[in-house]
Amino acid sequence: MKLFLGLISLACWAAFVIATAPQKAVIVSFPNDTPSSVLDQAKDVIRTAGGIITHEYKLIKAFAAKAPADALDTIQTLDTKYDAVIEEDRIVGINSGA
Repeated sequence: MKLFLGLISLACWAAFVIATAPQKAVIVSFPNDTPSSVLDQAKDVIRTAGGIITHEYKLIKAFAAKAPADALDTIQTLDTKYDAVIEEDRIVGINSGA
């Protein structure tokens, strides 16, 4: 009986892991004249989709996040006056590996 319950819980856990959309680490930036409400709306889209905001920049209108691809597509269609630029968040170096 315990083995059966263990297998059932393992199957449920596996289904949850498979159903979770893969998330991309990105930086979302907007033009300097973008109102804060547009940034807040974009952050809400990410949170609603199960993503997280990992950093909010203060000097520029931008934030870093981990979000599913469909949430990022939604952000790009939110406001045509203030176009979002979405870039992969990655480490950049000055050496090319040589």
